[in-house]
Amino acid sequence: MSRICELTGKGRQVGHNVSHANNKTKRTFLPNLQNVTLISDALGRSIRLRVSTHGLRSVEHNGGLDNWLVKASDTELSLKARRLKREVAKARTAA
Repeated sequence: MSRICELTGKGRQVGHNVSHANNKTKRTFLPNLQNVTLISDALGRSIRLRVSTHGLRSVEHNGGLDNWLVKASDTELSLKARRLKREVAKARTAA
């Protein structure tokens, strides 16, 4: 399972540990990923996603998963999230 947020596309970053003697060694900075269950109002069901805490705050700020998916671009979404976005769009046009 890759360490990438399914909604925002946020992944690992590479940097250095810097010692007191200014020695630099490579290290990785991992995003704070959480397994969450988000509720889709348009679909009427819950969806399990692996989301960063930053992405979770963004979803809450936009008023829920459906609103956030409509505004998000397809390039940063995972395959699962893109399929979910299409389902939400179909459900919204049908309603």
